[in-house]
Amino acid sequence: MTERVIVRGESITADLLLFRRFGVEGQGLIEALMELNPGLSSLGPVIPLGTEVHLPDLPKPAPFTARKVVTLFG
Repeated sequence: MTERVIVRGESITADLLLFRRFGVEGQGLIEALMELNPGLSSLGPVIPLGTEVHLPDLPKPAPFTARKVVTLFG
């Protein structure tokens, strides 16, 4: 389920908005953000005050896969 936020600060970009909401995990969600908000890119790089933005959901984490350990000593 997507989350709706209203931009209330100045100089907020899409990257910054995703970083503030999701932290580092938000990297790479720009495409999903633009799909949910079709007219957002026409507003320019800085999202205007009062703009309603729908945030995408974080993708599910990849399942853990075991890796072979390589040791240099021993």
